[in-house]
Amino acid sequence: MKISYNWLKQFIDTDKTPEQISQILTGIGLEVEVLDKVQPIPGGLEGLVIGHVKESVDHPNSDHLHLTKVDVGTGTDLQIVCGAANVAAGQKVVVAVVGATVHPMEGDHFKINKSKIRGEVSEGMICAEDEISLGTSHDGIMVLDADAVPGTLAKDYFKVNDDYLFEIGLTPNRADAASHLGTARDIAAFVKTHINKPDVSGFKVDNTSRKIEVVVENEIACPRYSSLTISGIEVKDSPKWLKEKLAVIGIRSINNVVDVTNYVLHGLGQPLHAFDADAVKGNKVIVKTCPEGTLFKTLDDVDRKLSADDLMICNAKEPMCIAGVFGGIGSGVKNSTKNIFLESAYFNPVWVRKTSKRFGLKTDASFRFERGTDPDITVFALKYAALLIKEVAGGTISSEISDIYPNPVAPFEVDITYKNVDRLIGKSIVHEEIKSIITALDIKIVKESAEGLSLKVPPYRVDVTREVDVIEEILRIYGYNNIEIPTQIRASLNNSIRPEKDDVQNSISDLLTANGFNEILSNSLTKSAYSTDLDHAVKILNPLSNDLDVMRQSLLYSGLEAIAYNQNRRNGDLKLYEFGKVYSVKDEKYSEIQRFSIFITGADKTEQWNQKPGEVSFYKLKAFVDGLLEKLNIKDILVEDATCSKMAFGLQYMRNGKQLVKFGSVAAASLKLADVGQQVFYADFNFDLVLAAVRKNKIIYQEVSKFPAVRRDLSMLVDTNVTFGQLKQIAQKTERKLLQDVNVFDVYQGDKLPAGKKSYALSFTLQDEEKTLTDKGIDSIMQKLIYNFGKEAGAEIRK
Repeated sequence: MKISYNWLKQFIDTDKTPEQISQILTGIGLEVEVLDKVQPIPGGLEGLVIGHVKESVDHPNSDHLHLTKVDVGTGTDLQIVCGAANVAAGQKVVVAVVGATVHPMEGDHFKINKSKIRGEVSEGMICAEDEISLGTSHDGIMVLDADAVPGTLAKDYFKVNDDYLFEIGLTPNRADAASHLGTARDIAAFVKTHINKPDVSGFKVDNTSRKIEVVVENEIACPRYSSLTISGIEVKDSPKWLKEKLAVIGIRSINNVVDVTNYVLHGLGQPLHAFDADAVKGNKVIVKTCPEGTLFKTLDDVDRKLSADDLMICNAKEPMCIAGVFGGIGSGVKNSTKNIFLESAYFNPVWVRKTSKRFGLKTDASFRFERGTDPDITVFALKYAALLIKEVAGGTISSEISDIYPNPVAPFEVDITYKNVDRLIGKSIVHEEIKSIITALDIKIVKESAEGLSLKVPPYRVDVTREVDVIEEILRIYGYNNIEIPTQIRASLNNSIRPEKDDVQNSISDLLTANGFNEILSNSLTKSAYSTDLDHAVKILNPLSNDLDVMRQSLLYSGLEAIAYNQNRRNGDLKLYEFGKVYSVKDEKYSEIQRFSIFITGADKTEQWNQKPGEVSFYKLKAFVDGLLEKLNIKDILVEDATCSKMAFGLQYMRNGKQLVKFGSVAAASLKLADVGQQVFYADFNFDLVLAAVRKNKIIYQEVSKFPAVRRDLSMLVDTNVTFGQLKQIAQKTERKLLQDVNVFDVYQGDKLPAGKKSYALSFTLQDEEKTLTDKGIDSIMQKLIYNFGKEAGAEIRK
């Protein structure tokens, strides 16, 4: 936000320098990011002086140039070659002397040098108004009044005042400070002075010859609508003072009427809109919504399709303006406009914000309306604007003020206690100082007691609704730098659970990144089409679009969308992982679960001249899953087949009866839903369970065994529905002490075996930490294994 130093001083009486004001603003929470010296006219007319043309004759070597003698107050006349047709002896003119830099309205600035033009020396330039950015005319040189004194600096003659521009990094909650008045209010509270508001006592209705009926159909979207008409105006260029005020803060002058509305907006923070009253069909203004799909052409000559939730300012036949956002091309103020209908309203911030986002339109008006303007200033701003328009455009106020305000916005009622003020600020502040600050912030003290205050906060302070907000305001104005750093620091020790979540997450990320994976970060909002259990989905009450109407219930589709995006850009070989939360609701109880997902698709390695890449497989994914669990030292896992509509096939690892991870090939229906055209393998970890398992790990030092391990193999025939996981679990229950590892090294299933059977070849690693195993002991363990395999899994040992 841009604030002019000179403009600011219209609202407060202060002798503070721009640098001091900058420090004050930053100290009270309005951080000044840039402080620049600016000039309302480019170049500030530096190096330009007033001259007297004493002689003007035709150039001897040209049929259109003139040779002049000009007195610029130095005692020596300058010879200047001039091409303007209107130059004549006796004129008072603006002269750019040698060495001056000229800043034209269009094109780059340039420096004046002594030169020869058609053989004659020229020692400067007699200027037209567009050549020095004082206007747009290039019909000839500027001819000044006869009483202009030669040698006077042009900047003094035209009374060009330098200014300073504050660029403030306005936070979204400080809508009250989005104007010169709002900024001045904070400064006045800090320096303990009063605010000088514009004087509107001279406002009066001249006649009621042009009354326009106003109807507000949607009082929720438009709580207050104030208006009046002004007749007999003349639309023309704005006066110099108004152009300069707007130019300092980067606003281009359009015409005198529009410039006044911009001046009031940036001065008071109240957006206004001026309609051509003759374009108000039916002599009636209706504030309402229009049917879905209604076409409306805005000021930028773009046809826009309206939503049924867009508030519009309409006449009796058609919409004229998108309320609080953008005007229409047919009802705006034009050069031919003679009568205007002036609007000053308070619109619902939510309605304006949604419409602004829907159309992608960001204007100075929408910036303020969507953050919250002052509902109590509409009539004051209307009177002020009407007086200014009469001053710069003439005309008469031709109607009473129409002010539709059926349900006035009440001030916020807040109670504060001195005890909480001292506790939160960290310093005991004198009660009189607290009351002084509150009063200076335009907050009314309704009731006072020894313990605290009952307050009414004006509606324009949209972020001050709680006790803590008021205390923050007190601290801002009291000064953060006035709170002493305590000599004693009190702290309590907090024994956090180890390892920390971030440490585990970083460990996993490091391992996967080292193996060629990329981390993705996705939006928690997604579309309901991805929900498999919509009844338990967390739905968004006011979704920005149908594609962002629920909170995600799985990380699967965010990963598939990333794969589809890359696949459509010829990047189909991917390894991705993501940490994130999934959301659900049941019996009005909401839950968030931390998940972690892995995706692999495409080729398993990059193409090389000496080998062809293969496709990634389920076992490639399984290797990553097993590697992660081994890295985290998570054991005691039960392997089961995964049954899930999102997977064509896969496995799940259970631990203590809970699913730690499921992984497999993504089902074709899920791939189609996300528009993915190739096979994808996906692993979904319950990261909360992973953390719980890791935190239970205990690191115990153990020497490398002095006694050798022994391997024994068994080949067995089992039913096809028996899994290796089941056999491993049987083996581990049979021998808990000496059995170190169980592995499958061969699987066979074919026509040489009985129907419904398959062959497993398993290896068993046995080791005793205290002695060397004997053949007798080993045989005893193997016999127990054979017996239990036959009893619990129906296994037949193959010899």
